[in-house]
Amino acid sequence: MSVAGVVIDTRGRALLIQRRDNGKWEPPGGVLEREEIIPEALQREVLEETGIKIALPATLTGVYKNMTGLIVSLVFRCEAADGTPTTGDETRALRWATREEVSELADEAYAIRVLDAMDAASPPAIRAHDGVKLV
Repeated sequence: MSVAGVVIDTRGRALLIQRRDNGKWEPPGGVLEREEIIPEALQREVLEETGIKIALPATLTGVYKNMTGLIVSLVFRCEAADGTPTTGDETRALRWATREEVSELADEAYAIRVLDAMDAASPPAIRAHDGVKLV
């Protein structure tokens, strides 16, 4: 299982990271460690990849299954509590992106996660993808 946090700024933009390993733009996140609970993993992943500590609780905005990789990801809309955006070991670049920029920068499977979080509809979205495109 993995988690991702979509940090939204006061202008309604989402913070995206450009991954160092593949150059792709995505929301910050990653796989839970064995003994970790979901909110802790979310806070750890966002902090590691962006330098931002998020406020908890965060709002669940979607559940996404990668049909190829067999990974389920929980995505949350987050508020920054502290810190300054900065790159890290896994992050090549950071960017505050509008809805239009999210769709231009990220693969469909990741853009929809960010857009769902920006919309923060209730109940949360439930979607499937092949790693790139929605199915």
